[in-house]
Amino acid sequence: MADIKVNDIVTGIVTGIETYGIFINVDDYSGLIHISEISENFVRNVNDFAIIGDKIKAKVLEVDDENHQLKLSIKSLGTFRKKDNRAKIIETTQGFSSLESHLEGWINNKMEEINKN
Repeated sequence: MADIKVNDIVTGIVTGIETYGIFINVDDYSGLIHISEISENFVRNVNDFAIIGDKIKAKVLEVDDENHQLKLSIKSLGTFRKKDNRAKIIETTQGFSSLESHLEGWINNKMEEINKN
């Protein structure tokens, strides 16, 4: 059993994610990183910052030895970054030229459609 104290930096494995925070396992303790302790910036979605199985370092804010629970913070470390799960955009050399080449036809089609009604 680890002797964990306030202000210690611990490493744990993400065991659960809820809308209000990230749960991690640190030795025989269960830790919660509340959404307000994830980032200095607004956190819209906790899932953008961790997935189950991730290894996370966090600072200990409170220790409840009786219940083996920790209150943790990753924003106080100042090194945690949002995961970039977005698909990369592949740029083409065409730019807007394909839109430009079709624009006149689209306008003509729409005008014909309007005139029919």
